[in-house]
Amino acid sequence: MHHKWYNATEVEVGSLNSKHHFYMETMEVSRLSALAFFAAGEKYKGKRYFWQNREKTFTLVGLGHAYTIENNAGQVRFDKVEQEWKQLTKNIVKEEDLQPILFGGFTFDPQNEIGGEWSTFPQSFFAVATFQLIIRDDKAYVSIHYITDEENSSQAFEQLRKERDHLIHAAQVKELKTYVKPMMTSYQEPYKEEYLHSIEQVTAHIKAEEAQKVVIARSLALQFEEEVASSQILSHVIHEQPESYLFGLEHEEMLFFGASPERLVKVEEGRAFSSCIAGSIRRGHTVEEDETLGWSLLNDVKNRGEHHYVVEMITETFEQNCTNVKVPKQPKLLKIRDIQHLYTPVEGILNEEATILQLVKNLHPTPALGGVPRKEAMDIIRRYEPMNRGLYAAPIGWVDADGNGEFAVAIRSAALLGNRAFLYAGGGIVEDSTPASEYEETLVKFRPMLRALGGKLSE
Repeated sequence: MHHKWYNATEVEVGSLNSKHHFYMETMEVSRLSALAFFAAGEKYKGKRYFWQNREKTFTLVGLGHAYTIENNAGQVRFDKVEQEWKQLTKNIVKEEDLQPILFGGFTFDPQNEIGGEWSTFPQSFFAVATFQLIIRDDKAYVSIHYITDEENSSQAFEQLRKERDHLIHAAQVKELKTYVKPMMTSYQEPYKEEYLHSIEQVTAHIKAEEAQKVVIARSLALQFEEEVASSQILSHVIHEQPESYLFGLEHEEMLFFGASPERLVKVEEGRAFSSCIAGSIRRGHTVEEDETLGWSLLNDVKNRGEHHYVVEMITETFEQNCTNVKVPKQPKLLKIRDIQHLYTPVEGILNEEATILQLVKNLHPTPALGGVPRKEAMDIIRRYEPMNRGLYAAPIGWVDADGNGEFAVAIRSAALLGNRAFLYAGGGIVEDSTPASEYEETLVKFRPMLRALGGKLSE
């Protein structure tokens, strides 16, 4: 086994409640499969995560919880997570590529109290992994993080070293398992009639000029022959959706996973980046049909209007938090396996006081996921959406001790609980929306996760 040692250090750190010792050790290892490392940590089920960026230049896996940050603090939840993370990492020596990373997400709407599959999930949930794998620039690093209030932890840390070596060995040596698709036994569309009726009600509110656009979502409920493993489903998502942000976050009995095309915000060395993605149409069966569909999307008044709302809002947020903001004048097409979107990138240089979590707070929810104006759209969503989105359409991602990080918008996603799964999709409702067309749009958006779970929708 190839080892290159980087740091073995202990610092005294503080949480909001007490002082801790933060032990860290990082080593470079021979390239290994991120999915194999995730699967090797089966004993940490319920305490694992997986992340890979859209460019496939950064992969992150976490096994076990060295420390968690969670709260139900409503609109100040972003600030509380940031405050606790800064407190925990303020004494850490920041070495490039080798910092501890905080990974997790914020739920879509802290005011939504509908239970269902999200009944035990907090409004904010983040974790520092006990064993952290980073694959970046074709190099792999495994870190141990141990946070304790005990004065002498050398014996416990030695046990973690042995466990780390076991995990690396298993990921490198064991044959990577080939996973079959789950066997689905039933398929339901909860609240389908309520959803269709809600489109009529929401368009009436828009015609009455109470809002300009409102995003309404719905879910699919699937049942399987037997329990579906996290590694099993992630393997299919990784294989089938390589052009997207890939993520999986376990919490207790749930795996929330997905393949999102949409970056909410990325911060790297003081530069901030976002993606305006709104307006969509299916892919064509031929190149010619695909080009025709793409051209119609670029020239569609409804979709261009939806897209403009998003560009306007994200640009405004960037101008409040950044200098040198750059926004192309026209959108282009972002084509992924099942769908093509209107896409406009935005970037700028962060102001001194701005941070990635403050940008997340200000950007969420964008008009692509909530509506315009934000407050009025959210009020309408709460009245007419009969489910809890949980992490669907919400920010999921990571931040390091230096303030770099990236968050995606958790669309094209699903929640897996044992032998059940819940898939989520939505669309932007405007004045001329119809229930039939909006329903059809959700079917296109369900396809990636439904396919990964072994199901299929008719073309």
